[in-house]
Amino acid sequence: MSQPPRVLSIAGSDSGGGAGIQADIKTITMLGGYAMTAVTVLTAQDTRGVTMVEPASSAMVAAQIDACVGDLGVDAVKIGMLGSPAIAAVVAERLERLSVPVVFDPVMIATSGAALADADTVAAFERLMALATLTTPNIPELVALGGEAALRARGIAWLGKGGDAEGPDVTDRLAVPGADDVVWTAPRIHTRHNHGTGCTLSSAIATHLARGLSLADAVAEARLFVRAALLAAPGFGAGNGPLGHFAVR
Repeated sequence: MSQPPRVLSIAGSDSGGGAGIQADIKTITMLGGYAMTAVTVLTAQDTRGVTMVEPASSAMVAAQIDACVGDLGVDAVKIGMLGSPAIAAVVAERLERLSVPVVFDPVMIATSGAALADADTVAAFERLMALATLTTPNIPELVALGGEAALRARGIAWLGKGGDAEGPDVTDRLAVPGADDVVWTAPRIHTRHNHGTGCTLSSAIATHLARGLSLADAVAEARLFVRAALLAAPGFGAGNGPLGHFAVR
C-alpha cells in the first residue's frame, strides 16, 4: 500500500467545524491524504457568524510548521486564514524553504460577512502570492487584491471563484501566466449550507497536487468534490451551514 500524500493546512480553527482547519482535515482525509495542521487563529463561530477571534503567536505557528515538516515531511501546503501580518511573514519565511505545491486561499471575509483579515495582513499577502503555486480569491477578495488586471500583472497563477456572482451558473477561471485561461461553468447549487466552500476547494486542490495531478486537473477534481459536498450538506445550523464532506466517497 502506497503512502498517502502529506498535506499541511496552515489556517484558522472554526469551532463550528464547517470551515478552516476542520474543513481542511475532512477534505484531505476524504481524498486519501494525510492531514497535518498549523493553527494560526482560534475562532468562536457557528453557522451564523464569528463571535471571537484570537490569533496564535507567530512563534507558535512557526513551531507547528517546523514540527510537521521536520519529522513527518510534506507534499503540499494549503494556506487559509492567517490572522496577523507577523503570522503571514513567518509562514512565507518557512514556505520559501520548501519546494512543494502551495495553494493560498487569501481569506479576508467569512461566509457570514465577518472580516477575518485587517489591511496590514492583506498587504502581507503579496509575499505569499508570489511563492504560491496557486492563489484562490473569491470575488470580494479579487477586488480587494486589485482586480483581475492586477493579479495578471503580478505574473502569478490564480483561480477566480465565481460563487459570489449573480446568475444561474457559477463560472471559475484559472489563469496561468503564458497559457490560455481555463474556464469551468456549472449550474448554481442553490443552498444556504455553503460554509467552508473556499477552504474545501483550496485544500482539495492541494491534496490533488500532492498526488501529482496537473494544476488544471487538480482544480477540476476539487470543483467536483465541492459540488458533491454541497449536495450532501447535512442541514445543520440556522445560518450558513456546513458541507457534507463525510458523505463524499
